[in-house]
Amino acid sequence: MREYHVAKNGNDYGTGSKEEPFLTISKAAQKAQSGDRIIVHEGEYREWVKPQNSGNSSIERIEYLAAEGERAVIKGSERITNWEQLEGSVWKVTLENTLFGDYNPYAEPLGGDWLIYPADNSVHAGEVYLNGKSFYEAKSLEEVKAPVRREYGVNPPWTKHPEPLLHPEDTVYQWYAEVREQQTVIYANFQGKNPNEELTEINVRKCCFYPDKTGVNYITLRGFEIAQAACPWTPPTADQPGMAGPNWSKGWIIEDNILHDAKCSAISLGKEASTGDNFCTRFHKKPGYQYQMEAVFLGRQIGWSKERIGSHIVRNNVIYDCGQNGIVGHMGCAFSTISGNHIYNIAVKHEFFGYEIAGIKLHAAIDVQIIHNNIHNSTLGTWLDWQAQGTRVSRNLYYNNDRDLMVEVTHGPYLVDNNIFASEYNFDNIAQGGAYIQNLCCGSMRREPVPDRATPYHFPHSTEVAGVALVYSGDDRIYENIFLKGDQTYTEQSTYGTEGYQGHLTSIEEYMETVASLGNEDHEQFAKVKQPVYINDNAYLRGAKPFEREENPYVSSHDPKVRIVEEGTETYLEMEAEQEMIQMQTVQYGTENLGMPRITESLYENPDTSPFIADRDYYGNSRENKVFVGPFAELKAGKNRFKVWESR
Repeated sequence: MREYHVAKNGNDYGTGSKEEPFLTISKAAQKAQSGDRIIVHEGEYREWVKPQNSGNSSIERIEYLAAEGERAVIKGSERITNWEQLEGSVWKVTLENTLFGDYNPYAEPLGGDWLIYPADNSVHAGEVYLNGKSFYEAKSLEEVKAPVRREYGVNPPWTKHPEPLLHPEDTVYQWYAEVREQQTVIYANFQGKNPNEELTEINVRKCCFYPDKTGVNYITLRGFEIAQAACPWTPPTADQPGMAGPNWSKGWIIEDNILHDAKCSAISLGKEASTGDNFCTRFHKKPGYQYQMEAVFLGRQIGWSKERIGSHIVRNNVIYDCGQNGIVGHMGCAFSTISGNHIYNIAVKHEFFGYEIAGIKLHAAIDVQIIHNNIHNSTLGTWLDWQAQGTRVSRNLYYNNDRDLMVEVTHGPYLVDNNIFASEYNFDNIAQGGAYIQNLCCGSMRREPVPDRATPYHFPHSTEVAGVALVYSGDDRIYENIFLKGDQTYTEQSTYGTEGYQGHLTSIEEYMETVASLGNEDHEQFAKVKQPVYINDNAYLRGAKPFEREENPYVSSHDPKVRIVEEGTETYLEMEAEQEMIQMQTVQYGTENLGMPRITESLYENPDTSPFIADRDYYGNSRENKVFVGPFAELKAGKNRFKVWESR
């Protein structure tokens, strides 16, 4: 194993030793081979690091490490100190376009499939930052000169906020760019500050740490601060570059980093361009849905399999202030583990909006394990879209989001267990075949079928497609959860508890008999019968209501007074419990008694095919002889206070 060092007093013509370090991380990336380690010392590295070589295996990796105890920062921005005062608080800077290379963010409008607002392509990938704070893009120089409070973007219909989340100063810190043949002129209103005396930066690079080719495997990225990249809008039908990520590779570890101020997505585990690149928006020949379906099969043709793609670990990162996603990925995320991450302030600027926004937004998250993350103050916490098969969402903390969790056009099996859903709007269940076990659910649920978009399902633990099917809704398992009624209804379909499942059958045998009784037609009769649901042993408080055929529900008007409390680096959950609820007699659920979803006929099991057993709580502690309802095995009668997160 060789060890290369990088430092701000280094030289790229040196040897890369500790005594003669390289000046840039990119130089070390050209040299490093499998098994090598790159140590990056204190300082700001304004470069796009493009790892060139792969590690050979999970135990013979190439490691990129910030030196222990030192702050190593990779930035997609440059500091600008030659601003000229135009008038009043408005300044301008004229930049040669050679600064940007072949990607000028100020000439690159955000756009692509499922980007809804703005329709006039008036928001660009470029950005201006004053002392680390991003500005808003104005539509004209006149608006920069005389800024007024205007609403940026549109609020999605589910938002709890009456208007976009703007601080008063955000409405006046604005910039505007004119891109000419040889130069780019940026105007900005600094509200009385001198940009040449403050830390004033503009983003100039698409990515910070991201290969420019696919198949760069087994890389470790640890301990860095990564910020201010001009990454583009990343729908599942396009190339998906993020501020950092593997670019259609296998076996990366991204851990213990701080990532912030990506224009769109901080970490990408997504697909590459050959399987489609915004063809719906560019050509309008087929709907985005059709191109996304084609991307799945094209992905298979270029090697989308467990042997070649995915199996990443993304853990213990802090991700915040990003415009679209904290973590994004289509297909390239499969077989990965996302754990211990603190994700917040995602897509709350509302400068642009589309249907690909969330703290974690994944398509085809086959066997992905999303474990013990803290996702809050975001437009949407987690969105699992298409083919979330074998996926597990467990022991996560969600609060103060516009929505906590959305699962869409998936046939199961997927598991949602031991989570805290403390926002006012918990679920969009636009799927089927999910098992929701031992969660605390403080808000509403919306559930809908999808009878017009057949989507793929897979053989167990594989990317190989087994078929495609519509989503009829239902076929869910809902056991040992605590449901609360909230104070607000967000949509006509919103309910609290499981009363929205009224009219569904309760066994696969009953379902098959009912379908058979309709005669010998084919698919038409299946659309007429509601799929079975399996709902038992839940607690309903404060007016939440149970499914009409539920066995052993606990129903009480008791208000548990659930509250999330942030105290410095620690976050607590407070709630009050009744003795009768914690003494509920329930059944231990797992692979043996969860059955199989009707369409996929696959078991609710772990990715390694070992049985799943719901015998652990939010902390991972045993539930033996303890409380089984809700996420806390140590729940006691009366007042409770649980530490549910501690920031590093």
